[in-house]
Amino acid sequence: MSLRSNRIAEQMKKELGDIITRKLKDPRVGFVTITDVAVTGDLQQATVYISSLGNDREREETLKALVKAAGFIRTEIGHRIRLRRTPEITFEFDSSIEYGNKIDALLRSLNDE
Repeated sequence: MSLRSNRIAEQMKKELGDIITRKLKDPRVGFVTITDVAVTGDLQQATVYISSLGNDREREETLKALVKAAGFIRTEIGHRIRLRRTPEITFEFDSSIEYGNKIDALLRSLNDE
């Protein structure tokens, strides 16, 4: 990614956290953390990586609620960040945290032996 893409991704990450916690009123959205935002070089698409607390069913409900609210979230981003075109937003779960926890547990079990 270019420097501009990185700056916009960081700004979007900050604004998305604020929008989801303060503006989004969907009860299906639980405690969500924005772990990363990846913006394409042409600034047309943004992939938002999230992590959420709860079981698998609650996580799926959270993801469905965020996908449903993507238009509203995109509009809010458009008001807060001055861009010619606001990127299309897609949400995905960030599996790196679970993967890191799994590796940590494996290392602990090796250390215990």
